[in-house]
Amino acid sequence: MNNTDIKQLASLLEKKKKIFVVTHKNPDGDAIGSAIGWGRFLKNMGHEVTVSAPNEFPNFLAWIEGSENIVLYSKEADKVKQSIDQAEVIFCLDFNALQRIDETGDLIAKAKAKKVLIDHHQQPEAFPDITFSDTSACSTSQMVFEIIEALGKKELMDAGAAAALYTGIMTDTGSFKFPCTTAETHRVISELIKAGANNSEIHLAIYDNQSIDRLALVGHCLNTMEVMPQYRMAIIKVNKKDHQTYNIQKGDTEGIVNYPLSVKDIVFSAFFREDKDLVKISFRSKGSFDVNALARKYFNGGGHINAAGGISSDGLEKAIVKLKSVLPEYEKELNKK
Repeated sequence: MNNTDIKQLASLLEKKKKIFVVTHKNPDGDAIGSAIGWGRFLKNMGHEVTVSAPNEFPNFLAWIEGSENIVLYSKEADKVKQSIDQAEVIFCLDFNALQRIDETGDLIAKAKAKKVLIDHHQQPEAFPDITFSDTSACSTSQMVFEIIEALGKKELMDAGAAAALYTGIMTDTGSFKFPCTTAETHRVISELIKAGANNSEIHLAIYDNQSIDRLALVGHCLNTMEVMPQYRMAIIKVNKKDHQTYNIQKGDTEGIVNYPLSVKDIVFSAFFREDKDLVKISFRSKGSFDVNALARKYFNGGGHINAAGGISSDGLEKAIVKLKSVLPEYEKELNKK
């Protein structure tokens, strides 16, 4: 971020305004954490704020103070439309393209409000009036803190906002173990703890609050995992029958894609989940293997170098066959020491 953008933002927020904050579809910890954290900060500045998401978020994030006030387009479309129509400023958090928020994106594209993007994904669209884009940042939540700090208003970040931002950073860094975790990340975390984020309670709420069904699902995924040593990669899949067998709830499959990376010599993991008429795919990697490039090229997706997603309408098994068919293209890269 640069001083010019911060000055523009400060000017935009100088007087009380109606503000709409939105994050991406199927929101994760960073999406919800950054949206709530930023929304609470703006309210503490005196603004009238609506925080929204296209659809439901996982239950393990429902403990975050303020999550109960998030307006979901899937449930309250008219309220979202009204909020966008009345908004003077719209903040788009943790996504780089309006298509990531479905119908809400169409409404925002037509809105007269000033638009501000805060995001850490690659190749952001040029729709905002002000863009804060940092692909080296571990999370959008970290960027939100840095913006609050640059505005010189850390005192307006309450304990609830600090806890929300801590959650976003923690979940997007895999509890601070991913390569995107830096000295700056730990400095920000320290500031959030000082501001009231209870790190121990947040870890317990996120990671030690699983259902028996979810643990059984993890066991099933690991038991059926396919390892391909020649490519140093592993594939996990969940089909429609598994949804019923393991009573899969929203968020239950989150993080499962990371398990194969704990296996010695595995540097690439792919998780395929059959969901209605689409197959949703998560990719993770260690080191320099760029799953973002693979997801963009073959699965209409994208994300980060070590974490990306994609979709397929070809069906579960065909989607897996497609990935296997392109692996020879990446064999040398995957076997690079």
